[in-house]
Amino acid sequence: MTASNTVETDREIDDAVRAVARRAQIAARTLATATRAVKDAALHAAADALEANADEIVAANAEDMARGEANGLSSGLLDRLQLSTERIAAIAAALREVAGLPDPVGEIVRGSTLQNGLRLKQVRVPMGVVGMIYEARPNVTVDAAGLALKSGNAVILRGGAAALESNRVIVRVLGDALEAQQLPRDLVQTVDEYGRAGGVALMRARGLVDVLVPRGGASLIRTVVEESVVPVIETGTGNVHIYVDASADLDKALPIVLNAKTQRVGVCNAVESLLVHEDVAEEFLPRVFTALVEKNVRLHADDRSRNAVPAGASIAAATEEDWETEYLDYDLAVKTVATLDEAIEHIRTYSSGHTEAILTESLAASERFVAEVDAAVVAVNASTRFTDGGEFGLGAELGISTQKLHARGPMGLAELTTTKWIVNGEGQVRP
Repeated sequence: MTASNTVETDREIDDAVRAVARRAQIAARTLATATRAVKDAALHAAADALEANADEIVAANAEDMARGEANGLSSGLLDRLQLSTERIAAIAAALREVAGLPDPVGEIVRGSTLQNGLRLKQVRVPMGVVGMIYEARPNVTVDAAGLALKSGNAVILRGGAAALESNRVIVRVLGDALEAQQLPRDLVQTVDEYGRAGGVALMRARGLVDVLVPRGGASLIRTVVEESVVPVIETGTGNVHIYVDASADLDKALPIVLNAKTQRVGVCNAVESLLVHEDVAEEFLPRVFTALVEKNVRLHADDRSRNAVPAGASIAAATEEDWETEYLDYDLAVKTVATLDEAIEHIRTYSSGHTEAILTESLAASERFVAEVDAAVVAVNASTRFTDGGEFGLGAELGISTQKLHARGPMGLAELTTTKWIVNGEGQVRP
């Protein structure tokens, strides 16, 4: 292919994606005056349609799984990719939960009456057109569509090659459900057919796409943040830590660590590094190492922690790369620390700002940790696996935002709205 042909192809894809975005803008207008009842009915219809078409979705997903295994996807990514009848039922249930949540559109954030009689109010309104770029997560296709619909937005999806067949069927099923409710299927569209170039075109569609949300690995997120001309809400990777304090209840700490690491490994809120205070390391580390090895976790520990290795166990020496890594797999980095200060400094150095946890019975230690650790979510005596829109009562989530502007933490309905000021007067003019 010649260079000129390549440019022409890129231009054609750019034009096609912009056409998708224009249709999304038009479709979003239909939701501007839609009542909550209309939106909730559409969400219930979409949930019913997913369950009714579960066999077809699972069959399409099996094609993606086979291709993923052949391409060497990690066990964590394969777990994210896989759909089953049970998982589809859970995804449908999440849509129904979103339907049960209050509609954020029209909510009055604040208001006042000025001395001149002008009545002001700031109200929540939809963003308009939301773009999503993500990978190997067909559940996100549904979560994004559901949250966008409830918050009055249209959504354009770039779900990646790994979930191509799954997303193709899911978007079609959702579109059919919308049309059955007399809503435009253009409220949920995908640009997957245009490949990587489609994602690039989505990043260039400033003025047509109002906000872009990347969700995936560090490389994908960095690419979108650095190259997009559309405003981006940055979701982050999860280099998540748990610190076991000198005062921790070790019987309570053990199941928390096991849950945070092994309940599901390929997710951003799974713990990747364990920090243990030296005063409890000799007692706690042999117990937790034994339990983790029984769960097939591969341990990477510093020299002090390796001294607590149970007889016969083989544990790798931790390197700088281990402290920096979001494994998304059955791996855990472990370090023994001398003080709470050392634990906080380690977290400051290596945290991705997603979720950090302390296990302690000391109020003073927990208050210092909460105040000094900079993360979207800080947990005290709880598993990091609770950092999730559904678990937080937000319904589904668009992602976990690790930035500090507009949205931080699990992104639910309110985070997909902006605000406008409404000024009501009776002929006032400014003197």
